[in-house]
Amino acid sequence: MALIVLASASGSPGVTTTALGLALVWHRPVILVDADPVGGSALLAGYFQGTVCDDDAMVTLVLARRDGRLADVLPQTLITIPGSHVSILPGPKSHAQAGSLSELWAALAYELRALEQTGQDVIVDAGRLGMVHSPQGLIRAANLSLLLTRTDLPALAAARQWASEWTEAAQDGTGAASVATLLVGAGRPYDAAEVAKVLAIPVLESLAWDPRSARVFSEGQKPSGGAWSQRDLLVRSYRAAAAAINQRVTADRLAVSPGGSR
Repeated sequence: MALIVLASASGSPGVTTTALGLALVWHRPVILVDADPVGGSALLAGYFQGTVCDDDAMVTLVLARRDGRLADVLPQTLITIPGSHVSILPGPKSHAQAGSLSELWAALAYELRALEQTGQDVIVDAGRLGMVHSPQGLIRAANLSLLLTRTDLPALAAARQWASEWTEAAQDGTGAASVATLLVGAGRPYDAAEVAKVLAIPVLESLAWDPRSARVFSEGQKPSGGAWSQRDLLVRSYRAAAAAINQRVTADRLAVSPGGSR
């Protein structure tokens, strides 16, 4: 499949929660990369409730890149979610540390895209756009970058400028190969068609507005019954989004060449 990047323009629409939800319902092995420049790993503190230790994966990878061993060391830094086909690459421990990773992101993107040949896909949590030390090397290398946004006016006003910038970058070859939007809570108050018109990029899918179910992924809360249900509305919307992502990347590749080179 591909390298997929998720990011937001403002507020907290749930990038980390969505990235994890997509990874857990993904159709084949997937690596979830925490590249949020805020640092502190909301993923480890939230879903894992602080029970999983990160041995400073970013420092390990920076040193491996310097020594030309990035491809060999990368698998050793991954944390597997038990009972799943998801591996996590923990991100920067702090915003200050994120400032030293600009050269790593581009090199890491090369290695991550190569994993497709081994049957693995990559989902990147890039956090909020516009922050210092954003993982631009990963965003530029993406097959598909997804702008996650709610549908209220403040959220759309912030997203609009990034939608335009991402579109221009995709067209001139300096950004992701393709861009689209994922909505959180369509109809609160604007629907997908209205949002697509405002942002001038397609809405790939709409995710259910379900704060209670979202806390299973964002805070590690136990779902009722002891396991999240396939019938859960949020989980169903994650599955629909994963399918839409797969279809979009496949269509984009076929449009470029029959062999789907990018």
